Amino acid sequence: MTQPGDRYEYPAPYYAGGWPQPPPPQAPWDGVSIAALVTGAVGLGPVPIVLGAMGAARTAGRRRRGRWMAWVGLGLGLASTLAWVAVGGVAWLLLRPLPADVGAPRFATPQQLVVGSCLATLPADGDVWAVRVVPCADSHEAKVVVRQELANPPSGQTRLDEAAAALCAARVPATAGGRLVVWAPTPGRSTVTCLVTTPATARSSG
Repeated sequence: MTQPGDRYEYPAPYYAGGWPQPPPPQAPWDGVSIAALVTGAVGLGPVPIVLGAMGAARTAGRRRRGRWMAWVGLGLGLASTLAWVAVGGVAWLLLRPLPADVGAPRFATPQQLVVGSCLATLPADGDVWAVRVVPCADSHEAKVVVRQELANPPSGQTRLDEAAAALCAARVPATAGGRLVVWAPTPGRSTVTCLVTTPATARSSG
């Protein structure tokens, strides 16, 4: 029992922490920005540019997440588009047909040859990747006389060779002093090139 004059001390109060507050909800991921990143990573050219611009606009107010994906996708789209343009330009230069008679010597791919193209030297048998084309007034070893597509290209290199040889034999008359040379297409292509060699006497005097 407490006596008069005794001091009574209350225990220290206990404070309850209360219910924990839930974290604020996160903004959802933006599907357009994700698509921009994916299409940019696989190099789809203009597609990620459009999606990236849309994604950047959709995530501007932070209502959706993924703004960095939109910008990365847009950048990858720009890079792949420039690469496409560069590759297309090179392909155009390599496949653009030559004039019938060039004004100066130049290297070309077989796909650029036309009827009338004169070759400085005739490549050895086998795959032909590039040839040197010269003005026909200059000394040359062979001349293209026929460039024609096979109507129904057969399958297999042997049958393509036979079809090309038959086409050139039918289209090119016997040429005195010249030899018929046949360039058959490879599987997947259909253009046959028939050339006639230039006689040595004319070649040395040209």
